[in-house]
Amino acid sequence: MVDNQLSQTTYSISELSKEFDITTRSIRFYEDQGLLKPKRRGQTRIYSLKDRVRLKLILRGKRLGFSLAETRRLFELYDADKNSSSQLHTMLELVEEKKVSLQQQMDDIKVVLMELNSAEQQCLDALANNAQ
Repeated sequence: MVDNQLSQTTYSISELSKEFDITTRSIRFYEDQGLLKPKRRGQTRIYSLKDRVRLKLILRGKRLGFSLAETRRLFELYDADKNSSSQLHTMLELVEEKKVSLQQQMDDIKVVLMELNSAEQQCLDALANNAQ
């Protein structure tokens, strides 16, 4: 399957839907948001390798907590000039902001886990005392 993906240069909406386990409606939504730009043959959407890569990045960004607006901004910056110093600095700022946000979320999750562990232990202790 990997060899087939590497040699294939266009994809249908149903192929991408199956590959990424998302609905065709989701893919059309990303298109409506300007994140994907398939070519058309009549009513049929023809997605390029670039669209496939972008879809993969959109879904990865979602898992990492990036909003679609943030993803769009990164795509726009990348498309504007892949080698522009100002574009790259802006991308670095966005990446740093997201890293700080994710680190805060990780810290918050650690605190909540500690509190849950403590509550769990208190419940177990109370159950043990009631059984005696």
